[in-house]
Amino acid sequence: MPVTYEDFLETLCERLRQEIAADAPKSAAAFERLIRESINDLGGFNGELVSTEPKAQEFPDVPMGRYGIEVKFTEKDTWRSIANSVSEGSRNADVTDIYVVFGKMGGTPEIRWARYEDVVMHVRTSHVPRFEIEMGAEESLFRKIGVSYPEFCKLPMHEKMEHIRGYARGRLKEGEKLWWLEGDNKPSFSLPVELRLYMNLSQQEKRKLRAEGVLLCPQVVAGSRVRTKYSDVVMYILMRHGVLCPQARDLFSAGSVALRGNASRGGNYILRALLDIADEMREAAYYLEDELFIEYWGQPCAPEHRIKEWLRRADEFAKGQDWKPSEHLFLENYGSNG
Repeated sequence: MPVTYEDFLETLCERLRQEIAADAPKSAAAFERLIRESINDLGGFNGELVSTEPKAQEFPDVPMGRYGIEVKFTEKDTWRSIANSVSEGSRNADVTDIYVVFGKMGGTPEIRWARYEDVVMHVRTSHVPRFEIEMGAEESLFRKIGVSYPEFCKLPMHEKMEHIRGYARGRLKEGEKLWWLEGDNKPSFSLPVELRLYMNLSQQEKRKLRAEGVLLCPQVVAGSRVRTKYSDVVMYILMRHGVLCPQARDLFSAGSVALRGNASRGGNYILRALLDIADEMREAAYYLEDELFIEYWGQPCAPEHRIKEWLRRADEFAKGQDWKPSEHLFLENYGSNG
């Protein structure tokens, strides 16, 4: 009876267990080298040997015709590891069946193998979203998103990201937002490495950031008892622009912003601050990406309708107060009746 590839993997892993019991590898490179040498010592799968010189950044690490092994190694006592990028841009086109051989050196050293698609259970988001694997995972990521791994691999990147964004949004807790909104191979934005302080920005940039933030997050008009009404704006400005605002009230309710158009004190400071940046809000309604409105509003909105929709949402958030945003803002566009 011909030996199946999974039979071969079981034999390989048994040999690896014997090897690490005698001399455990100290690095991922050493473990991969041990795997390659062990494959060849066993005569290869169906007599096919593998190269002892790995190619840089190839996925999976050890191609063997239609099969391939992705090598994972850790000195910790865990079966979890970061895996390949969602895009799989460096994938070997000849490989259709990918397996993981995982060497865990922490705790009791052990070797396990599994089908790659069965142990991918999460996506981690850095500047490039990457899969995360866990040997023995109860449910694979692909089952969670309702698409098989082979089908997922065939999708263009923007369709892959639709599935990944949907999965990620489903895991968000109240008040959390996605900071990554990739629609293709390049992120539409990424978190800047260097942070800046809001108070050090020019007035022009401060106005631009406030306009973008309040347009996406109309809940800033809510009453003073809503403690989290500024949270999304602060997070947006931080994640989108790398700007830290230690005092959230400085954005809209401080005298320094509310009194810029009129130095006389009193009245509704938030309303006065919004009146002062109304032109910037109109501009932002046309240049901000559709993905941001899907992220913050939960649905797309055509640029020409965004101010009207913002007024509707702001009126809802302002309920219970003695003012209504649509009766004071953008009257030249929509009047008090929207």
